[in-house]
Amino acid sequence: MLRAGFDCKAAVDFNSQAIATLRANLQAKSPTGLPPVGFALEADLTDLPPETLAAIIGTNQVDVIVGGPPCQGFSTARQRDGSNHGTERLKEDPRRHLFRNFLDCVEFFQPKVFIIENVLGLRSAAGGRYFTAVQYEARTLGQSKGLPGYRVHPQIERGVELGVPQKRRRQLIVGVRADLAGYFPAELTPAPRASLETMLGDAILDLPALAAGEGENQVPYDEKRREKNFLGGTRDHLRKPYLQGVAEVGQAAAIFNHVARPHSARDLRDFAKLREGENAAVAFRERGVKFEFPYSRASFKDRYTRQHRNQPCSTIVAHLSKDGLMFIHPVQNRSLTPREAARVQSFPDWFVFSEARTHSFRVIGNAVPPLIGEAVGDAILRFLRPPAQNGDYSRSAQHAKTTAAFPLPRSHSEAVEWLDPLTKADRKMLRAMQTADFLKGWHALLWLFPDLHPENALEHGEEKHNEPACGEAVDRFGRRYTRSGWPVMLEAFGVEAWRRFSADEFSDEAFYCVAAQRAGMATRIHSMPVARSSSLAPNQVGTR
Repeated sequence: MLRAGFDCKAAVDFNSQAIATLRANLQAKSPTGLPPVGFALEADLTDLPPETLAAIIGTNQVDVIVGGPPCQGFSTARQRDGSNHGTERLKEDPRRHLFRNFLDCVEFFQPKVFIIENVLGLRSAAGGRYFTAVQYEARTLGQSKGLPGYRVHPQIERGVELGVPQKRRRQLIVGVRADLAGYFPAELTPAPRASLETMLGDAILDLPALAAGEGENQVPYDEKRREKNFLGGTRDHLRKPYLQGVAEVGQAAAIFNHVARPHSARDLRDFAKLREGENAAVAFRERGVKFEFPYSRASFKDRYTRQHRNQPCSTIVAHLSKDGLMFIHPVQNRSLTPREAARVQSFPDWFVFSEARTHSFRVIGNAVPPLIGEAVGDAILRFLRPPAQNGDYSRSAQHAKTTAAFPLPRSHSEAVEWLDPLTKADRKMLRAMQTADFLKGWHALLWLFPDLHPENALEHGEEKHNEPACGEAVDRFGRRYTRSGWPVMLEAFGVEAWRRFSADEFSDEAFYCVAAQRAGMATRIHSMPVARSSSLAPNQVGTR
């Protein structure tokens, strides 16, 4: 977020090591000139009311809150690695409710934009109940107090598509205050310094070779070794941008945290039996490899995994603090070091972690990769800029032009007249409609429901509810899906709209028609209170 241009008023985390690491690296001016973080608070949001937080930072006027309520209660990885014991603990994990403390901050500060980052397990936890609850509660925040609420939609981000050399996939829930026109980008754009073809080897193979148990917390760079053994090869054009633009090797005084953990002799013998990119299950099944570890096909299916230099790394997780058996180095017989894990997460080399391996791995594994944070920050700034500054409209810059060459309803009654027949149309009838007629109905929907994001047209969950009264013209379309806010009787219409959009039948500007949304908002603005501009964020917070 700092690299995107935000001024971070405060960062809040209950983990003392995370806060200590942030203070050491980002409260003094960094080597690359990043602005220092304002307040770095070691605190639990359950014990830190937003009013107290506002008093500490001296303002309740912030623009953005970005945070990651603890994800362990949702993580499927915890089930795989054996750290959860029994389904009841999973179902009742109290950490699953901590998103409400985050939303309390959002309700108080009323930011223009908020972002929740979590694991994909959020989608399926308790049959999707939490995924629905987070979106519904965020969408209706403060509405009982006359505040506008939020236009909310989920999106999945893949680290490798944003220049992070790992298979990381994370769930974002994006909220835009409902009195602001525009649609937040449904696809993040990689940061300018990102290199999309970077693989694990490009990120780590310049570092000194180590055996298990070897290494020091601070050693000088060996420039000659890098030039001889790494740079100048066939992938030099990919390695240099990552090492210089992301790892920023030229800005670091030394190599920090490059210490390999020790492994038992048995584990090391088992490691040596694995080929690059192979895990124990594959080696056992396809090559008949016999491991000394008492192997069970029913559990620990990928207990040992050797990463491949020319592929993205497995997702870096906090469980690395316990063992590194799923993160065996591509060509060295050991697991990854904290510095190698930090490289894979896209941290620069000057960013120093605790010398205690357990602490450093936990902080690295729990972190949002800086390249992803930068992409999120860039998207927020593109959204918040005036439309004239955004250039051409695209799905990754969805603040679209506010003037449109499409017919728009001139009143509520006309919007209802255009949309009402579509509630009775089946999919065959919808598919047979002429494009111009279909778009009239679509823009009537965006006009009548400016609180919806077109991205919500496909994913609704099962729960339905009656929306609080918001005008006769809207009430007539009946119940809404609790998760998406989408009118139930217009579900088929939304599916067909997405089919046509995906088939390039109409443009981004037609599908994300901000002109229709803005016109609909204008008719109800007299009854909508104007909320304050604000924002702050647990774990990573920024204000412009």
